[in-house]
Amino acid sequence: NTRMVALDPIAPNPAVIEEAAAIIQAGQLVAFPTETVYGLGADGLNPTALRHIYTAKGRPSDNPLILHLASIEQLSLVASHVPEVAYPLIQAFWPGPLTLVLPKTAGVPDLATGGLATVAVRMPAHLVALALIKAADLPLAAPSANRSGRPSPTTAQHVFDDLHGRIPMILDAGPTCIGLESTVLDATCSPPAILRPGGITQEAIEAVIGRIQEATSLEQRRRSPGTRYRHYSPSARVLLLEEAETGMLQTAVTSALQRNERVGCLLYQLEAEAIPPSVMVTRVGGSVEDYAQSLFAALRALDKLDLDIIVVEGVQAKGLGVAVMDRLRRAAFPPKPSTGFTES
Repeated sequence: NTRMVALDPIAPNPAVIEEAAAIIQAGQLVAFPTETVYGLGADGLNPTALRHIYTAKGRPSDNPLILHLASIEQLSLVASHVPEVAYPLIQAFWPGPLTLVLPKTAGVPDLATGGLATVAVRMPAHLVALALIKAADLPLAAPSANRSGRPSPTTAQHVFDDLHGRIPMILDAGPTCIGLESTVLDATCSPPAILRPGGITQEAIEAVIGRIQEATSLEQRRRSPGTRYRHYSPSARVLLLEEAETGMLQTAVTSALQRNERVGCLLYQLEAEAIPPSVMVTRVGGSVEDYAQSLFAALRALDKLDLDIIVVEGVQAKGLGVAVMDRLRRAAFPPKPSTGFTES
């Protein structure tokens, strides 16, 4: 059985944190909140515990995990060397949604790194997460606490929906505030390269260290989770309108209805007047930050309606919109080349 325990996000109950830490020290799993999404925590230095993560999630074992720290002192446990360029980034963005790819120590198991010589590391900006890492006194491997390929969990209930019966404990401290995973930056190359866009924008990073690059090779992107497999997908097909106009939305919805499909829409700025009342419409907030925060929850809610297809309005790919569109394109992968839309 999976226990879900409510915690104050600002002042978590120390007894509950100690209990969760003991579960992790015993090689088992605890789901916990971070500022990005809920993570599935395990002892990042214990291969048996890491194997439990892959089993619970149904995750491919060559997909690296991110190790979560509560102090700079823990960095030496997982990174054999910290390039000079990483220090100003650590000062600027830790704790926060920036993951750095660094050369790994011999103590980091291959299961944490997908067999690579690099390790992905971050310090989460959530008091429950930091308290748990401190109490366990270990770097915690913590991929998103969902079944592999599903939309990431931004509430404890999302975790329970996906993993109940598979893990012993879920720490529930309410919804996460960012809603998208961390940005992953490879600090082992010069200039550093973004492997996965996320909660820290390219512009914010460049304001600290100057020009960075985007990873171009598959070999380099392998160093980050969430870059090679279909991800973030509800059970329904996702049809992404990349540069959405009202006419495109009407055409997509009408076409699906003519195929007798059950249709839902996830809209951002487009008007819904032309959409028939039989189509369930979910609208996400006014800013791209609102869209990011509510994206995964909205996809999960629509998915509970037993739809065949979800038509999703894209956003402009700038700032945080780059990360939003990355998640939407992966949810809609592979594209259907004949339609002009991106659809799964």
